[in-house]
Amino acid sequence: MTLRALVRRPSPRLADGLLTHLDRMPVDPDLAVRQWEGYVAALVDEGWEITEVPAAEDCPDSAFVEDTVVVYDDLAVISRPGAVERRPETAGTEQTLARLGYRIARIEEPGTLDGGDVLKHDGKVWVGLGGRTNRAGLAQLDDLLGPLGADVIGVPVSRVLHLKSAVTALPDGTVVGFEPLVDDVAAWDRFQPVPEEPGSHVVLLGGETVLMSSAAPRSRAMFAERGLRVVAVDIGEFEKLEGCVTCLSVRLRHTP
Repeated sequence: MTLRALVRRPSPRLADGLLTHLDRMPVDPDLAVRQWEGYVAALVDEGWEITEVPAAEDCPDSAFVEDTVVVYDDLAVISRPGAVERRPETAGTEQTLARLGYRIARIEEPGTLDGGDVLKHDGKVWVGLGGRTNRAGLAQLDDLLGPLGADVIGVPVSRVLHLKSAVTALPDGTVVGFEPLVDDVAAWDRFQPVPEEPGSHVVLLGGETVLMSSAAPRSRAMFAERGLRVVAVDIGEFEKLEGCVTCLSVRLRHTP
């Protein structure tokens, strides 16, 4: 099975990206590019083939490619971002996935949905509601993924930008998050709190290997104690813009 990851080179306007819950801090675009290249290199080192979505230089947040699509099996659901400014980002992702052979569907008005609000694991699809994604978007995603066997579940999000800004899932399905930023830990049967906010975000790379931010050493140690192999990367410039390791790529495990 080919493991492929979609990524998108940061815009030179990255520092102008939207902020919702954080105060604006200076962002070094050149350092951000180097960190992005390190992130991509980590994926390559773990056996992932890289496909770059065409750069969108006029879209400051475009490096956060995860928000533009939800991929389930051979279906690519193109998002309709809750922030109007981000809607031009989706066209490049749609063209790239169509070229790779994915079936295309789209979230339509009045629905809004950001890919970062969607956490998938073993047939469960949790969708964060309350920020960039609305109930109409959730309903449309349910209509599209339900026939594929997905169980789509809405969960509240009010303390962070996206659901995956608060929680992600480990390979065994345990959901991890920094508890002060999680609206309802009871939404998951197995929830494990982590000691640092950046420890909430893991990317499953295959087997027992996860990718995470180097800004969460205590969480990294916790995951290692669970028997996980951890790959840590520095994405500090993106974290200033409410970004995390999940939103810099779309991992494609199904080849049409």
